[in-house]
Amino acid sequence: MRKLRLLLFPFSIIYYVVTLLRNRLYNSDILSSKKYDLPIICVGNLSVGGTGKSPMTEYIIRLLVNDSNVATLSRGYGRHTKGYRDVSPSDPVRKVGDEPLQFAQKFKELSVAVCEDRQLGIETLLTKENKPDIILLDDAFQHRKVEAGFNVLLTAYGDLYCDDYLLPAGNLREPKSGAKRAQVIVVTKCPDTLTIDEEREIKNKLDLSVSQKLFFSKITYDAQVFSTKGGVQLNSLKTKKVTLVTGIANPSLFVQHIALQGVSFTHKQYKDHHNFSKNELEELEELECILTTEKDYVRLRPMLKKVKLFYLPIKIELIKDAALFDAMIYNCVREEKR
Repeated sequence: MRKLRLLLFPFSIIYYVVTLLRNRLYNSDILSSKKYDLPIICVGNLSVGGTGKSPMTEYIIRLLVNDSNVATLSRGYGRHTKGYRDVSPSDPVRKVGDEPLQFAQKFKELSVAVCEDRQLGIETLLTKENKPDIILLDDAFQHRKVEAGFNVLLTAYGDLYCDDYLLPAGNLREPKSGAKRAQVIVVTKCPDTLTIDEEREIKNKLDLSVSQKLFFSKITYDAQVFSTKGGVQLNSLKTKKVTLVTGIANPSLFVQHIALQGVSFTHKQYKDHHNFSKNELEELEELECILTTEKDYVRLRPMLKKVKLFYLPIKIELIKDAALFDAMIYNCVREEKR
C-alpha cells in the first residue's frame, strides 16, 4: 500500500493544486456562491465515504422536523436518473438512490429530493406549494456553488482527515485547509473507551480555528432487528444460519457489533452503493437468513422475496455536549429565518 501511495502521489499534487485554486477562487468571490433566504445546513466530509453522514443527517432531521417544514437534498448517489426528482417512499432505489429513499421511508413528514445541481435542487424545492423553511444538504461540503449557513464536517475516529492524503494517493476530496469552512467538526464512530487525553490529542491534531467547535460521537445500535413483519430481538438470530451482507464504505464497526452479540455469521462484503447483479441476487435468495444495514435493506428488500431479510437500525449519539450542539443548530435556524 505504501508503494502504491508513492506511485500515486504526483497525481495527488496535481489534484491539490486544482482543488486549492478552486477554493481560493470561491474564497475571493471570483467564483460566486449563491446564498438563499432560508436556513441551509450542510452535512459533509473531506474524505470519500465512511464517516456517518446519514446518521448525522437523521440526527438533525429529528431535531427540526417536528417544528419546521424540513427538506433534504442529496445528489442521489448510485441512481440511474439525472436532474431534479422528488423522492417518495415507494420509489425504486435505482431512480433516487439508497440514502434519500431511506430518509423518505423513515420520516413521513419530511420532503426529500435529489439533484446533482444543488442550486437547481434548492430553487425547485422553493417553487413547491408546501415549500420548505429549512433545507439539509446531504454530502455537499464540496459543492461551493451554494453557500450553506451552517456546515457540519464529519471525520471518523481512527481515520482523521488530518492523517490522510488527497486523491488518488489517499481519500481526501480537497485539501485539509477546507475544514476551516465548517462551523462544527464531529469526530464520529468513537469507542466507548474514548478518554479526555485522546480528545485533547485529536483536537490538537485537527488544529481548529478559535470559532470552530469540536464534538465527539459514537454509533448506537438498536436491540432489535427489523423485517417487513416487524421487529425481533437481535439475539433471536443466534439459532439461525446468518449471512451478514454489507454494501457500505466501512462495515467494520457493524460487523464487530454483531459478533459481540454472540451471533454466528458469514460475511458477504460489497462496495459502497453496490448494484447487485442478477447472479448475486440469486445467490442471496438461497441463503437462510440475511442481516444487513438499513441502507442496504432499502436496496435489497424489493429484490429479495424468499430469504429472511433483517436490518439493524443505528443512530448517532453525541458523547457529551449534545445540548450545545443542538443549541448551535437551533440558533443557526433562528438567525437565518430572521
